[in-house]
This record gives sequence, structure tokens and C-alpha cells, in this order.
Amino acid sequence: MATFADFIQEQEDRDGVRFSWNMWPSSRLEATRMVIPLASLYTPLKERTDLPPIQYDPVLCTKTQCRAILNPYCQVDFRARIWVCPFCFQRNPFPQQYAGITETNLPAELIPQFSTIEYTLTRATCAPPVFLIVLDTCMEEEDLQAVKESLQMSLSLLPPNALIGLITYGKMVQVHELGAEGIAKSYVFRGTKDLSAKQIQDMLGIGKSGMPAGQQVPQQPMGQQQGQQAPGSLSGNSVGPNTDLQSRFLQPVHKCDMALTDLLQEIQPDPWPVAQGKRPLRSNGAALSIAVGLLECSYPNTGGRIMMFVAGPGSHGPGQVVDDELKNPIRSHHTIEKDNARWMRKAMKHYEALANRSAQNGHVIDLYSCSLDQTGLHEMKFCCNYTGGHMVLGDSFNTSLFKQTFQRVFAKDSQNEFKMAFNGNIEVKTSRELKTSGCIGPCMSMNNKSGGVSEIEIGVSGTTQWKTCGLYPSTTFAIYFEVVNQHNAPIPQGGRGIVQYITTYQHSAGQKRVRVTTVARNWVDAAASVQHVAAGFDQEASAVLMARMATSRAESDDGPDVLRWIDRTLIRLCQKFGEYNKDDPGSFRFSEMFTLYPQFMFHLRRSQFLQVFNNSPDETSYYRLTLCREDLTSCLTMIQPVLFSYSFNGPPEPVLLDTSSILADRILLMDTFFHILIYHGETIALWRKEGYQKLPEYENFKQLLEAPVSDAQEILSVRFPMPRYIDTEHEGSQARFLLSKVNPSQTHNTALGYGGGSFGGSEEVGTAVITDDVSLQVFMEHLKKLAVTPSS
Repeated sequence: MATFADFIQEQEDRDGVRFSWNMWPSSRLEATRMVIPLASLYTPLKERTDLPPIQYDPVLCTKTQCRAILNPYCQVDFRARIWVCPFCFQRNPFPQQYAGITETNLPAELIPQFSTIEYTLTRATCAPPVFLIVLDTCMEEEDLQAVKESLQMSLSLLPPNALIGLITYGKMVQVHELGAEGIAKSYVFRGTKDLSAKQIQDMLGIGKSGMPAGQQVPQQPMGQQQGQQAPGSLSGNSVGPNTDLQSRFLQPVHKCDMALTDLLQEIQPDPWPVAQGKRPLRSNGAALSIAVGLLECSYPNTGGRIMMFVAGPGSHGPGQVVDDELKNPIRSHHTIEKDNARWMRKAMKHYEALANRSAQNGHVIDLYSCSLDQTGLHEMKFCCNYTGGHMVLGDSFNTSLFKQTFQRVFAKDSQNEFKMAFNGNIEVKTSRELKTSGCIGPCMSMNNKSGGVSEIEIGVSGTTQWKTCGLYPSTTFAIYFEVVNQHNAPIPQGGRGIVQYITTYQHSAGQKRVRVTTVARNWVDAAASVQHVAAGFDQEASAVLMARMATSRAESDDGPDVLRWIDRTLIRLCQKFGEYNKDDPGSFRFSEMFTLYPQFMFHLRRSQFLQVFNNSPDETSYYRLTLCREDLTSCLTMIQPVLFSYSFNGPPEPVLLDTSSILADRILLMDTFFHILIYHGETIALWRKEGYQKLPEYENFKQLLEAPVSDAQEILSVRFPMPRYIDTEHEGSQARFLLSKVNPSQTHNTALGYGGGSFGGSEEVGTAVITDDVSLQVFMEHLKKLAVTPSS
């Protein structure tokens, strides 16, 4: 391999793994001196076309505390037909079907290039996936129509054997029966009541076939059954005594397609009157509680999704985040900071309990929130965090942002199978010198307190196994390790540390699959050869891993404390790996492997992940959740947006995310992951207003205007969730999205500051930004000063 960069890229392409350090310090003491923790980004379902299809069960280590899976790093005795586990050193016999194994006739799992391998378990049976729609009806007619159209579209994309159910809610919650012939029926629940799974089971009569349904529903207003024949009356006796009651609420798509389409068409906005100056009474918490309970008692530990469409905040019942008086605004970051958010803690407790129940049963909760006001995503974030569900934030359901995003939920791969996987869990096994500190990603702990658990806690800690109900090709987990080898017990020269990731999940085609990735890295005496360790530093992976740690800390710590932690870490890293003369900032030099890292940290400090000003708690939760689950490239784009410049001088080129790049005769395309922005410089904007692009002699100007639009469409066509598209110009109101992201090397406080000439080789000077933020140049000068001063 030519360089470490090539090696890192090859490992990511093959195994979906990136480590912060690719040469590992061989003792705990040296590892703590490295400043950045040893950690990995792991993408379990990274799309691969060359994985061998293995139709048998994996071979496990026979030691009950280990149970690692056969991999290329095992020592094999071909004569005795024995393999030695590299994690616990247990000697294991090969099963009978491996009788023909030789050095030249190896099974796939022992071939080095198959360090990632996927097994399809032939004996395991999986029920078809369940999709339960939970629809808020307290919305405008046109928004409701847009959601209904999107849902009808989704029915054609689901596999015919998938099970589907429908719950609608406003002030009351209605669980709709899909098995009834010729008449629409629903069970109505009060929106103020929090029901257990057992109560829901009893009221809906689930699992009690052989009795008429009417005898199973308590005579209470909260559980009344309604039918169009006799509204408000108990009409349960219309169901025959031998009806399979469970199937009435969750039916295969091919059986209820027409009935559900008709039912969706007939749904009207919530009829409960809303007085002037009041909010609609909306039962978000009760509706989700009933959905979780319905799946819990119908299909426990089975792949399923609760797809919840929310158009406003919960204003009564469990999970309430605001009252119904419009004069009382929903909580803000300011009220949370002052501990003045009346409903917040109780609502968070409610949704966290639901998220735990849902995750334990393998069910995903998706939240599609479209409203001009907040809807309570801040309180509901656990539902997506713990279960791996989608969180989508928009202004209206009647926009292409929502419609196209929802369509992409059902995207298919090259094999024409869904890109979503269900009911997964991830286990990490490490060689003896390592322990696992925790995981940051869309998962919850399975409390597997094996000997491989570190005392250091990061993210979801205290376990080596995590439940993740929803997995996608981009889902990426940050897993943190601790080197536990003592300084006085050296690892033999040439020794390797090994990590094995085992992901078990239900494939959308119905099989149970196990994907196993086993990777190894060399141990190095960091005290003797620090340059070797430095050469294996992956600054991109480290930036994302530290960003996730900072975001995780920001959930519980004050913002300034998190910024101070980032700064201290960066100063210590500079002191450890920089070259400098004491007390001489001008002498400071960083090797090539570290030069981008301070820049990433500068942009992270200014980002919406840590700066909550001008963002609502809902938006902050959405941004943080997305950063903690997307792959490395997407996360880097979120931390430091990508900027391209278009001009008459040549093809588009990447430029610095700096005010010096904002020039009058340029068009800029900025990708922040959440936004795609096209900015027209002052001269370009003027020419566009004059309509030069419409004149035949200015064909080249027309092409210049079209180029960034074409490139933006390419990004918009594949990104999930779909970004917000912004077209703006010099002094346009939405230019603020660009100006807030660029490095303010020129501000209203500096005359020319660090002019364009010092950056892009052009003598043109960029646009000044009105801000009191320090620039990257000032930030770096302070960093060098602190790094070379011993007292810091």
C-alpha cells in the first residue's frame, strides 16, 4: 500500500471501518497521552457488491464467555482440524462440514480479503415486517391531503406480505379496523389516558379469539368501538365468534390495500372545535403509547415500524409539551436554561419510557414533523435515538422536501430489496489488551456486562452489545475503546490488536442475517516511536468521533463547558504532536496528518450542534441526532460545509469556506448536508436581473447560471433526508445561511483583514461579514500561543 491514506480508504471501502488511530499505543499510559481516544466509526450495512452469499450458520468459539466468530485472524491447525480463537485463545474443533479444509482450500471466512462476511441463517424464520401508521389529523386540509397521497403512494412500494395498520388522532385516538368487510370501524381512546400494553390488549381484544369482540371491550368511553352503522354504540357483535381478532388491526398489504386506500381518502381534519386564541387539543403522547402497546402485544421482538406524522405540539394528555393557550409559547432554549419549561421533564420521561419499550421489542419509531411551530421533537428525540428511526423536520407536508424524503424511505438496492433492515443488534469483541467504553449512535444498551466492558463511560456504555431496531446503508456507529494493557507488560513486537463487530438483523427480504467484520491493527511503543503513531492518525475520522462526543456532552453539560473541553483537547493534541520551540508561536508546525483537524474543530465550535442561538430545541435535537448516525463523509459535510465556485474562468472548483471566496463575479454552491445553497455574487445577480441569460449572444452566461443548479439537483436527488434548497444572491435575505458558515476572515471590524490574495491567489477581496466571531486565522494564532506555552 502506497500511503496510510490509501490504506485507510481501502479499509473503509472493504469493511466500513475508520479508526481514529491506525497504529495503536501499546499501553494504557501511552494511550491517555494520545489525547484523542482510540475509537472507530463502523457502518454495518455498508453497501457491497462483492460479499460472498453464505447460506449456513457462522462457526462460533466454544467458550461460553467468548462466542467470537471464525475469521481470517484465527490460527488454524489443518492437520488436527482445529482453530484458535484470537480473543480468548480457546482451541476449537471445526464442524463436520469443514472436513475438506486445507491451506489451499479455505472457506470464505478464513480468506484475508473477506474480513467482512455476511451469513444468511437458513433455519431462522422471520415474520414479515410491520408498518403501523400514526397520523395526526389536527392539520390544514391541504396538508392532510398531501400526507394521505404520500401514504397511498407508499402502499404500492411495500412488499405484498408486509403487515400494515392505521391509527389516527386529534383530541381522541382512533385505532382503525382493517379486517371489517363493507363497514369502517375504529376503537376510540381518550387522549388524556396513558394505557399499558396489557390494557390495550384487553380493550382491543387482541389474542382472545373465540369470544365475540363486543364482550372483550370494557364499557368505558376510552375504549369504545365505533362503526358507521351505529355511531357511538358498541357494535362488536357484528364480528363472528371465530374471528382472528389480531389480524383486524394489522393486515397484509395485499389483503387490505383497497380498504386502506378508501379509509385514507375518507379521513377528515379533526372535527373537535378550536376556539380563537387556542391550540387544537392534540394527543401525541397517547397516540404513540397506543401504537407501541399494539405492536408490543401483537408482534414482540419482530421487525416493525411505527411511522408517526406530527403536525403540531402535544397539547394535552401524556407527553404534553405546551397547553392549549396560543398566548403561551412552547419552550425555548432560554426557558430550558432557566429551568422554566413546565412540561418538558415529564414529557421526556414519557417518551423515553416508550422508546425503551419499543426498542426492546425490535420496533422502529419514525417521526415526520412538519409545522411552522415546534412539535416537541426535543422531548420525543429518544424515540428515534433508541430505535434507529428517521427524524424528518419540515414546514409543511405539502412540500417536495417531505414528499420526496418520504418516498426515499422505501428506496431499493440493486437486488430490488429495501435498503432498510429491522430488529438488529451489534456486538463488539476485542482482544485482551482492549475494552469497550461505549457507543454513540442510534441504539440502546443490551446490558451485556462482559469482561470486555471498560470503566470509562462514553455514550451508551456499560455493555458490549447494543440494540438497534432500524439500520440503513448509511447508519454509522461511533464505538470507543480503552487500551488496558499495563505499561510494564509490553506486547511482543509485531503483535496485533483485533476487534470483531457482529451485526445480526432481519433483512427486508425476510431472512435473518449476520454480518461479521473483523479488523486488526499493529501495536506500537508510542514512547519510543511517536512518529509511527502520528503517521496512522486519521484526522477526518477523529473529527467526527470528537464531534459526536461533544454533541453527547452538550445534551447534559452547559455549552461553554463543552467548548472549553474541545479547546483543552486541541491544545493538548498540539503540544503532543506539534513541532515547536518553547515560547515561540512562530516556530509551531503540524505534520500533514494533523493540519485539517484544528480547522474541523474551529467549524464544529461555530456549528448548530453546539451553538443553539437562533435554533429552536426541536431543530437542535434534529441536527444532533443526524450527526450521530450518518456516515463519515456526511458528518464532515455537516461540520465543515463544502463550497464550490463557478466562474467564466474554467470548470467549477472547490474553494475555501471563507469570506474571501464570496466574489462579485462568482456563483457559489454550498452543501451543509441540511441545506443546498446557490449564491449569486453582486455582478452575477445584477446581470441575472437584467435578463442577459435570455439573449442568444450571452449563451455562456446562461450556461454558467445553469451549472450549479444542475449540480444541486444531483445532490438533492439522492440525499436523505432531502435538504432544503435555497437560491439567493448578494444582500439577499437568505444569504445569511452562507455568511453564518464561512470563516469570517473579513468582518465589519477589519478593513481588509486577511484579503483574498492571501488565500486563493486572487487579488480580489471577498465580502465582509458583520460578526464578532473570531476568524480561523486568529483562532490558530491563539492555539499556537497556548500550545507552545508550558503552563497551559
